[in-house]
Amino acid sequence: MRRSDVAKAATVWGLQVTTRQSVEIIEGVRLRLRLIEPDDADYVYGLRTDPAYNTHLSAVQGTASDQRRWIEGYKAREAELHELYYVIERRDGTPCGLVRLYDITGESFTWGSWILDHNKPHKAALESAVLIYVIGFEKLGIPKAVFDVRRENEHTISFHRRFNATQTHETELDIHFTFPAEQFQADKSRYMALLQGSPAE
Repeated sequence: MRRSDVAKAATVWGLQVTTRQSVEIIEGVRLRLRLIEPDDADYVYGLRTDPAYNTHLSAVQGTASDQRRWIEGYKAREAELHELYYVIERRDGTPCGLVRLYDITGESFTWGSWILDHNKPHKAALESAVLIYVIGFEKLGIPKAVFDVRRENEHTISFHRRFNATQTHETELDIHFTFPAEQFQADKSRYMALLQGSPAE
């Protein structure tokens, strides 16, 4: 993504980001998120076709080479800030999952395609969610997240409810939530205290 591309997208959406570096790598306590590259195709394909992790995801067709071509095509959407797809890594660089922001506008973003594998560190779900919200709310300046979870994915539904996400409606397949930036900022110090292993003040 060229700097001019991101500046153009920021103008279109009224976002705060002006450089690719603002969202390229987001560092946390035990994790970091980095934008996906074509060379990650084998890891992505392996993870998304593994029945241990793909129960609640859309089915993947084709081969690892097809996955690579998909990532190459995605890079155009990344350049326009329509979508941001991240590899979740431990701080030592070991991949341990995936997560994606999409349907990005000046009013809201959606996130999902969330997988954490056996290499994940302690509290990886909490930390990766916090980092996603840092990107959406603080780096991009978007006021709310909207997302849906499969009804049978009870663990993730419970996670979002503990995060104080608000359920807006249900369908036969999904439960839909919204989560505002104000709620994240109100709770962020508590999340960070949990991640850093110290009590909240």
